[in-house]
Amino acid sequence: MSNLVEEFNAYRAKMNEKLLADNNKVIKRIFNVDTNAYMPGALDVKTKELLGLVASAVLRCDDCIKYHLETSHKEGITKEEMMEAMGIATLVGGTIVIPHLRRAYEFWEALENN
Repeated sequence: MSNLVEEFNAYRAKMNEKLLADNNKVIKRIFNVDTNAYMPGALDVKTKELLGLVASAVLRCDDCIKYHLETSHKEGITKEEMMEAMGIATLVGGTIVIPHLRRAYEFWEALENN
């Protein structure tokens, strides 16, 4: 696995474990809602992940973008689908999203090379 992907996942897992171990009811509920929101429903998981990716890009959250890229990749989303979604995100978010688009593309390449 690429260092970029490994480092992201290791840090995320370590910090999530610490946050959840703190036993804060609100934080635990937010994590639970997040998990449940991306389960299959009227929309399939692929669609929900692309929605999450676009929202994360527009909000300019690199960690969120990486999370949704990795999950999208695992769900079988193609590079073309990802780029089309990121095109919408860049259109909606404006040119300020372009640096996040660059990092997203780099992370996607790292996922493809695993």
